[in-house]
Amino acid sequence: QVQLVESGGGLVQAGGSLRLSCTASGDDFSSYRMAWFRQTPGKDREFVGFIIANGITGVVPAVKGRFTISRDNAKNTTMFLQMNNLELEDTADYFCAGKMRVKGEYEYWGQGTQVTVFS
Repeated sequence: QVQLVESGGGLVQAGGSLRLSCTASGDDFSSYRMAWFRQTPGKDREFVGFIIANGITGVVPAVKGRFTISRDNAKNTTMFLQMNNLELEDTADYFCAGKMRVKGEYEYWGQGTQVTVFS
């Protein structure tokens, strides 16, 4: 059974940093496309960024230059979201997701980890 588990969320002052982790189990994730999403109450889930098997990454403009996505290449079981210079608007529940195919929806989701940025 495929399972994704996020960790690393918490409270952080604006301008600070957090690193989120997404640990995968139940399959060989080396070829999966992985992504981070976030959601705040009353809003739609927002795509944050992705990483694919060859290590190519991309993030949305709102976090570019502040957020970085990486993965543990040795084990291919953990993906990270390094968040620097956090802003109040980054407060959200953060979710990791994975899929095998290039096209289509993300198939697997974690339960989320909460990030709260305060001034």
